[in-house]
Amino acid sequence: MSSFKETAAEYFPGHIGEVEFANRTLSSLVVHGFTDDNAIACVGTCRDEICLPLRTALREVWGEAFNFSSLGGFLTLGRTGFVALHSHAPTGYDRRRHIYVCMPHIGIGTDGKLGACERPGLPGVSKACGALIGFHGDLMSGELDLTLAMHDIEQSLLKTRLVKILEWGAKPDLGNLTKVAELAIRSDLEREIAATVDTSEVDYAVFTGVQIHAPGGQNYVWPNVSYAVVGGKRHSLNLTSDG
Repeated sequence: MSSFKETAAEYFPGHIGEVEFANRTLSSLVVHGFTDDNAIACVGTCRDEICLPLRTALREVWGEAFNFSSLGGFLTLGRTGFVALHSHAPTGYDRRRHIYVCMPHIGIGTDGKLGACERPGLPGVSKACGALIGFHGDLMSGELDLTLAMHDIEQSLLKTRLVKILEWGAKPDLGNLTKVAELAIRSDLEREIAATVDTSEVDYAVFTGVQIHAPGGQNYVWPNVSYAVVGGKRHSLNLTSDG
């Protein structure tokens, strides 16, 4: 039987505590001219209340953030939302600066079970991410309805987006499906940045990965892709070590 530690290491090697993750977004960007005064953070997580600690940790570092959150952490705010965000970036400095932190989430139980988590006030084992678990169940059963449901818009968009990126006939487990979700979110984020950000005037940073809920209410982040674009030049950022 696996354990949380074994499953987390298998699927998300190099994961770190979410507070440490938030602190490292700052320490990695200070050398590139980003501070909490001259930059605006934009944070996209799942709407789930157990994702709040990550948003809180980032707020402690960067101040109040523009909220990108949606079911599963997918970006449903559209181009109008991106344009609105950019108009909120601080002025009066040499350049405007944006920080994008976007990711899905997953629970891992004491026994290493993917999708299992604990919730305050609820006995027994709960589930996360419920939206991805729902899609995974539809995928495994072969009963996947891709109709745009006006009463369930965000879940409909999540399903449609994931189907577009999955290989035909693929049925990944929940851990790998969460990684596919991260890829989709990052692709959508980078598309909208390319369409709305003028790098002659704006510097920005991107942090994507997976938020992980561990037993005992502990949370971690698997930082997958981290970089800054300063003066139009991309710089890789390393958040998984002190080096």
